Amino acid sequence: MRIAILSRGPALYSTRRLKEAAELRGHEVHIIDTLHCYMDITSSKPAVRYDGEELPYFDAVIPRIGASITFYGTSVVRQFEMMGTFVVNESVAISRSRDKLRSLQLLSRKGIGLPRTGFANKPDNIKDLIRNVGGAPVVIKLLEGTQGIGVVLAETPKTAEAMIEAFMGLKANILVQEFIKEAGGADIRCLVVGGRVIAAMKRQGAEGEFRSNLHRGGSAELVRLTKEERATAVDAAKIMGLNVCGVDVLRATRGPVVMEVNSSPGLEGIEYATGKDVAGMIIEFIEKNARPHRTKTRGKG
Repeated sequence: MRIAILSRGPALYSTRRLKEAAELRGHEVHIIDTLHCYMDITSSKPAVRYDGEELPYFDAVIPRIGASITFYGTSVVRQFEMMGTFVVNESVAISRSRDKLRSLQLLSRKGIGLPRTGFANKPDNIKDLIRNVGGAPVVIKLLEGTQGIGVVLAETPKTAEAMIEAFMGLKANILVQEFIKEAGGADIRCLVVGGRVIAAMKRQGAEGEFRSNLHRGGSAELVRLTKEERATAVDAAKIMGLNVCGVDVLRATRGPVVMEVNSSPGLEGIEYATGKDVAGMIIEFIEKNARPHRTKTRGKG
């Protein structure tokens, strides 16, 4: 098979591992810088051009689209869909998961466990917004934030009010969420591929840090999932429409609650923590499912 990996960083661990895993299984792999692609949009023969030439036909495309280039990146993915190429995660699903508010609304509609969440543009009563998610402490998140950036913990009502007012003064879109104290600064990253959890790790925040992101000094270890946690991760991936994703779950007293569904999950932490060949499992999924014109939306969404 000829496989393209859309990635801005060929030296990144996840990109390298996917390339290595695919080549090990006898596939031809091309790493393509997403922002250097440009599209020939015609009704008769849509194409993607790169470095002055039309790209050859690929049997599959693996999108590794960074949050900062979601709009252009999903446009490139959509073009491949219109050409009938099998893409691991479709453009609509990536866009859906990147919109934190939309993804929470979709998960809520399907009954997935979530932290109580508030969203407002200019609330007349900030105190009520805080009270409605259970009161301080609360977590305040920028909608556009990634890897724990733009996420703050407001431990008192006064601090929460001041932070919300400050964000709103900057015209930033924010979510105000319940703080799950019993999680103890830890979360569980479930790696879902093809409708099943293939690996899971527990990420623990550094001392004094409520965010568990490995980029922020957190640690990771192998974890055994409960039946409910496994089902929650699989259902969340299905609702988002993602074939490959990381589902971040907190262990709350009332059961698992989903914090986020990541359409381009990093592979380094979870491969080291679990000892599993996650990249190889993703390539195996492609081998079993890559067929021309197998895209659900065909670029229509």
